[in-house]
Amino acid sequence: MHRNEFGQLNEDRLYRNMDRLHGKRAPIEAALCGKEKTLFSLKESILLYDLTSTYFEGLCLSNPKAKRGYSRDSRPDCKQVVVGLVLDGDGFPKAHEIFAGNRGDPTTVADMLKVLQMRMGKSKDATVVVDRGMSNPENLASIRDAGYHWLVAAPQPERICYFEQFEEQKDWREIVREPSPRNEGQQKIRVLVKPAHTPDGSQSVALCWSQGRTEKDRAIRQRQEIRFLADVEKLRKRIAAAQLRTPARIYEAIGRLKERYPRVARYYELGYDEQKAEFSRREQEQRKQRAEALDGSYLLKSSRGDLSVEDIWRTYILLTRVESAFRAMKSPLCGRPIFHHLERRVETHIFLCVLAYHLLVCIERAFLEQGISTPHGRPCALSFPHTKSLRCGSRPPTAVSFASGAIRAQNQLIATFTGCCAYRTASSHPSSNGSKIVTESTREPA
Repeated sequence: MHRNEFGQLNEDRLYRNMDRLHGKRAPIEAALCGKEKTLFSLKESILLYDLTSTYFEGLCLSNPKAKRGYSRDSRPDCKQVVVGLVLDGDGFPKAHEIFAGNRGDPTTVADMLKVLQMRMGKSKDATVVVDRGMSNPENLASIRDAGYHWLVAAPQPERICYFEQFEEQKDWREIVREPSPRNEGQQKIRVLVKPAHTPDGSQSVALCWSQGRTEKDRAIRQRQEIRFLADVEKLRKRIAAAQLRTPARIYEAIGRLKERYPRVARYYELGYDEQKAEFSRREQEQRKQRAEALDGSYLLKSSRGDLSVEDIWRTYILLTRVESAFRAMKSPLCGRPIFHHLERRVETHIFLCVLAYHLLVCIERAFLEQGISTPHGRPCALSFPHTKSLRCGSRPPTAVSFASGAIRAQNQLIATFTGCCAYRTASSHPSSNGSKIVTESTREPA
């Protein structure tokens, strides 16, 4: 389609073609996985899974998945959907799924595994990487039953079991982290790792400590502690002023405080003496000191026994690529906010963003093959509407060599996508000069 012919595509025609595309999402995504695997010799031995949310403008009464829930966009006032995305270790999308906006992260793993196997089949000895919010025993069993290995961050309370090993100074090893080629003066945060094992030896465990995380953990706890103690003092004054009299209501208020500040409430014992009608607060100094000693530490574990602690850490840190993918799809690729109200158009809108990200990753890969370093998930070669220049460390060796590689990869992907959409509208729409206009269903939508 020529550029001057886009003006003849009104919103209704675009919406109709979105509806036609909706039913073809699965075969298109599966075909892209196969084409990219062949085109770039992808191994698919690592599968990174994470979730995000994207919110709506409007009431969205016609979309049953539009619900209020935990908003990653800090928009709890808006309805949203939850988007699950799987990338391989090279950052290429493998599968995505849209869940209801109030769906909890741990409940999505089993469904996402089914979608993943429909898109790319079973990958022998592949390792699924998820964060600690989805690392409960039920999900680990689901991953294992699906034929995958797993690598996760353990819930923070599990660190207590390894407290003595965290305190021991021996066997710690510093991760060598090279600065970015685009920023040779970059100072990487210091990270230490140490091997450990579960009592039965069924899992590989990596004890990790990060200098940057130490400061973050301490700041979060101190901020919550200030707020917690202020609310505890308010509760004490309410009880002293007889604004709360019945023990049931007082215990309920104490429970709400513990629920609101779980990170710091565990270090304080709150009580109420019904006979004296007195509220008490006692700090558990030993537990608090132990928590302070664990600032900056976290626990990684895997079902694979052939990984070193450094391999475990470097594999888990690849989850940042999924976060980068979400950032790219939400802002430059217009993944938020969503103005569609129908469920099928919302899902197609997100699918178009995923397709655009496929091309984005291919362009980044073409840059890397030319020796041009780019941050993961943010290829500097993309020409978004607001981008005025090529933001990269150095110019390509030759513009023609890069362009030919990128265009070749893009054309093969578009050909795959077009082949999956093996249908056209019943009649082509003639333009003013008598030529045919190819409708949205027969061209690359991204």
